[in-house]
Amino acid sequence: MSQAETKRLEGMASLQNKAVTQVQVALRLRISERQVRRLWRRFQRDGAAGIVSRSRGRQSNNRLPEDLVDRAVQIVAERYADFGPTFANEKLRELHAIQIGTETLRQAMIRAELWTPKIKRRRKIHPPRERRPQFGELIQIDGSPHDWFEGRAPRCSLIVFIDDATSKLVALQFVHAETTWAYLNTLRQMLTKYGRPLALYSDKHSIFRTTHGLHSNAQTQFGRALEELDIDLICANSPQAKGRVERANHTLQRRLIRELRLRNISTMEAANAYLADFMSDHNRRFSVAASSDIDACRTTQGFDLNGILAIRYRRELSKDQIIQLDRNIYLVDDRRAYKYQKITVIEYENSTFELRDEDDGLPLQFHRLRSLNEQGQIRTAKDLNAHIDRRTRAGKKAPLIPANASTYFKIPHPDQPENRTF
Repeated sequence: MSQAETKRLEGMASLQNKAVTQVQVALRLRISERQVRRLWRRFQRDGAAGIVSRSRGRQSNNRLPEDLVDRAVQIVAERYADFGPTFANEKLRELHAIQIGTETLRQAMIRAELWTPKIKRRRKIHPPRERRPQFGELIQIDGSPHDWFEGRAPRCSLIVFIDDATSKLVALQFVHAETTWAYLNTLRQMLTKYGRPLALYSDKHSIFRTTHGLHSNAQTQFGRALEELDIDLICANSPQAKGRVERANHTLQRRLIRELRLRNISTMEAANAYLADFMSDHNRRFSVAASSDIDACRTTQGFDLNGILAIRYRRELSKDQIIQLDRNIYLVDDRRAYKYQKITVIEYENSTFELRDEDDGLPLQFHRLRSLNEQGQIRTAKDLNAHIDRRTRAGKKAPLIPANASTYFKIPHPDQPENRTF
């Protein structure tokens, strides 16, 4: 008997003892007088058993057929065994036309030992931060190194750009590793589609911030590009501070991996081609509306994205107007060039570069003179001795014998044993 039924039984006992009226019992139990009269008649006829709900132990009229639930669990076990209940239910609706409640499927997966309920653990409470009101005010960025292809391809990293106001993915890209070029290319993807945001929110990776000794205030290549684009860079003190992109990484590791498996995608190139469709579906499911309708992103017109999203560094010409780059010697034959001139080298991702005057920013004419010797080959301990032995035998010279050597000592015949006489 439930707690509510116990209170009703006490009310009926009070009515039987004529201690209260039906109106008082109705007020105490917060039910109508008509319901009190029904309960009183059932109590007089059946006693305490009449107070118990008659629906107890009976199947609900809205209960799903057992064969439908069993079929859903069988499909999940065969194709979506490592999917969560919510994600598995989405696939059942989209691909198998099975309409079933997520909680119903979760309970069925628990009974079939396909899903383990999460254990609530005590965690340090971090005060939540309200979302920015406008789209494009703050973009959280991060890289997620993971086995995205489950062994079908080498491990790689996923660069994630997510809007703080709407939780909308604005850029995704698979890369071999978190590098400056990886973030610059992902930034280009966002700038091309949405424009320039007001600020980016990142961790303290060396790509974004230099914290070593005297160079703690030095600007990185990524920071220099953001400054030219008039985009602020904010570095978080902890992963919890940029929790929106951290939770997005967790969601992507749960969903994107399974989507790549279902589509049999096993290369980084094919995965990058699929990311546009994945982002559209992900944003439709998980993004929220911003509190303001104003778009804070600004246009990129008037900005040389190719020149800004490149690697720049300063060099100095020699007295012969020569510069060394990538083990090649280049001569600057521009009339405006002079010895010890400060120039800017702009290196593009396709391994091409150009030289510009540091003062006016105009390009300088140059050509390659020659290339330096190739770097030494890396050898292991197994073939090092063999390599040295080959070089020793090749460079070993025959001993020098004077023309009048027979006067001082006898040279033995090659077929006779050595027997020197001085």
